[in-house]
Amino acid sequence: MTFRLEICCFNIQSALVAQQAGAHRVELCADPANGGTTPSMGVIKTARSRIHIPLYPIIRPRGGDFLFSQDEIDIMKQDVLTCKQLGCDGVVVGLLGKEGTVDKKILSMIVQTAYPMGVTFHRAFDWSSNPFEALEDIIECGCERILTSGQQPVAMQGSGLINALVRQANNRIIIMAGSGLNSSNIAALANTTGCEEFHASARMKWISAMQFHNEAMHDDQSTVQADPAEITAMLDILKNKFSSKDSSTDT
Repeated sequence: MTFRLEICCFNIQSALVAQQAGAHRVELCADPANGGTTPSMGVIKTARSRIHIPLYPIIRPRGGDFLFSQDEIDIMKQDVLTCKQLGCDGVVVGLLGKEGTVDKKILSMIVQTAYPMGVTFHRAFDWSSNPFEALEDIIECGCERILTSGQQPVAMQGSGLINALVRQANNRIIIMAGSGLNSSNIAALANTTGCEEFHASARMKWISAMQFHNEAMHDDQSTVQADPAEITAMLDILKNKFSSKDSSTDT
């Protein structure tokens, strides 16, 4: 059995750290305070030139809900085309209608626009009104994976639903568990969900290197960056777990 660890990266430094630490894929985002929005073309282009592992920018024009206007959908389509032109491996999207159902018409258009890039449906899934119907709709639209915390704030709380989704998917689409994952719980989550792909940010606070600071300004100038030690720890745990699975199936 194989596993994949995707790292959500909010800057180029984190993407480089994730790659160096051995992550299998980078989800590239801006604006961590709003849960991730589309990074700039400059960030995507630079990341593509420096990152040789699969690169999936998020396509989300703003924070907030996942009900988008026509102007926002047009922006998303252009951003998808930009990612394709820059040589990205895939994109991460999520769209819902007013009633919490998957917007199949727009999602299908985005998947077709993205081709041959892959498309991950992000945690907009966790705001869907019926996750089992949403799963079938997303499969129908041609996405390759769904990122979910099992419709709970963190994946450990939603592990039962995630497991049910894995079983319903039956290898027709990848179910990737994410939100709140770290080296202390990733093995337990793998056990309870049956997932083979996992999503984490492994965030740590990165203190500004500025030597001068205007004491009259109270803004925190620190930022977030991926923690290489945490990524390595998660990878080691998953390697041991999945290699044990392989050994048990051979006997």
